[in-house]
Amino acid sequence: MRFQVLYILWLRQIKRYFRSRARIIGSLGQPLLFLVALGFGMGPVYQKAGGGNYIEFLAPGIVAMSILFTAIFSGIEVIWDRQFGFLKETLVAPVSRLEIMIGRTLGSATVATLQGCIVLALAYLAGFRIVSWANLPIALVFMVLIALLFTALGTAIASVLDDMQGFQLIMNFLVMPLFFLSGALFPMAGLPGALKVVVRANPLAYGVDGLRHALIGISTFGTMLNFSVLLIITFLLFVSGAYLFSKIEI
Repeated sequence: MRFQVLYILWLRQIKRYFRSRARIIGSLGQPLLFLVALGFGMGPVYQKAGGGNYIEFLAPGIVAMSILFTAIFSGIEVIWDRQFGFLKETLVAPVSRLEIMIGRTLGSATVATLQGCIVLALAYLAGFRIVSWANLPIALVFMVLIALLFTALGTAIASVLDDMQGFQLIMNFLVMPLFFLSGALFPMAGLPGALKVVVRANPLAYGVDGLRHALIGISTFGTMLNFSVLLIITFLLFVSGAYLFSKIEI
């Protein structure tokens, strides 16, 4: 029964994504805009500065961005389901709220990871090239960790809110700084001291760095540190999200 409920919740999140073509196309718009406009627009400047091919550098960060946006905004579905009664029907099922939260989180993280894979494929069409295909499974591991981390964060925040507008405002306040201060758009070497501290405190920076190392062999922190930080923060946010989700009043 428990695994069946987890499977149903996981599958429901995936069906929600593929049911809406507009959602799929819309979620690809911003990553493609950043990839094309910045990749080709800033490419000559980056190359003249001795950085090489900017598309190669930028693509891992754009993949991480697409996962971040899809994962963290999945939390709004908790508020949506609460307002329209589906969450109440789910919570009265003969399983614990922890298992319900796990099923929803895994489903949303799967969707976010699929989104990242689609953006990676589009980046390849735009000229991005993976240095070693043998490292692709490592890149997939980092994509899954990023998805789990920010899905758990979105769920935790949505669990204490009952207003979709409030959730969107808070997410916009968090998402853009997380992305722009992750090293997705610029190298982390040579940053001013204060900015370097902020970047190192950003969990997405370790996801971007891990992806970049797996895909093009460039790293600032090292794979093991990236993996360890993401794993620890994901666990902490998962526990926090599970606790807050268990306290939802219906």
